[in-house]
Amino acid sequence: MGSCTATSTPDTTWQFCPSIAASDIFIFFFGITTLFHIYQGIRTRKWYTLAVIMGGLWETFAFVGRTLSINSPASEGLYTLWFILILVAPLWINGFVYMILGRMVYNFAPSQTVFRIPARRLGVYFVTLDIIAFLIQMTGAFKAVSGRTNMSAANTGLHIYLVGCGVQQIFILVFFALAFQFNRELRTLYPSEKTAKATRMLYIMYAVILLITIRVIFRLIEYSGGFKSTISDTEAYMYCLDSVPMFVALALLNVVHPGNIMPGKESDLPSRKERKMGKGGYSSADEGLVSSVGLVPVEPRPMV
Repeated sequence: MGSCTATSTPDTTWQFCPSIAASDIFIFFFGITTLFHIYQGIRTRKWYTLAVIMGGLWETFAFVGRTLSINSPASEGLYTLWFILILVAPLWINGFVYMILGRMVYNFAPSQTVFRIPARRLGVYFVTLDIIAFLIQMTGAFKAVSGRTNMSAANTGLHIYLVGCGVQQIFILVFFALAFQFNRELRTLYPSEKTAKATRMLYIMYAVILLITIRVIFRLIEYSGGFKSTISDTEAYMYCLDSVPMFVALALLNVVHPGNIMPGKESDLPSRKERKMGKGGYSSADEGLVSSVGLVPVEPRPMV
């Protein structure tokens, strides 16, 4: 390992020589995709896009903190900032995908349910699960970084964080089962431009979930042996298996944005007041909504 300011500074927080250039590049990458998400959220007037915007902002600020920490390697605060943000930022993106599925079921499934779970509850259930994973990971990450001078305490924090990663992945598998069932229901509808758009959005969601899974598996492997390991001390692994997948996930959601797939106020999940007025369930009175998105239920086609 070559000598650099980050490792030669007394009381440094770094165990290896990190690249300022690489960190700055990802500030730019995440900053650009986040700005685009802000523009898309405002243009489509979809409040739930705040979740993906927060994910992009946390990723961006993580690398801002990383660059500042490299320049001030003795600062515990700057190191803590980037370390915690980089570990938990993807959960915002994960939660955004959960929100999309509930809205897709509401807009494109004639029954507005998956496995008898109403569309309006899907997002609530999975966002709640995502928050649970978030709290576990945040607790573990904070304990790990704040106890770095005590390896026993730091490793305990990492173990808590890894439990949070495992919980997140279990929820992802359940989510995938529901998304796959919804995918099957889409195939029972007459092909149209609307169903094609819905299927495209669903495939993007699959890709994002896969990228998040790659990142979760990487973190599980990285910290399974504690803070000090060859993987942790080689930043190329972090960029290739964490930062790049998360940037690609954000970019994919720019290219196929749910606000374009489900435009207009009529595509929004109904509020409690609207549900009491009869907007929340599918019935003969709601045929106009179904027809407005171009979907007509038919007999299931043979699965091939």
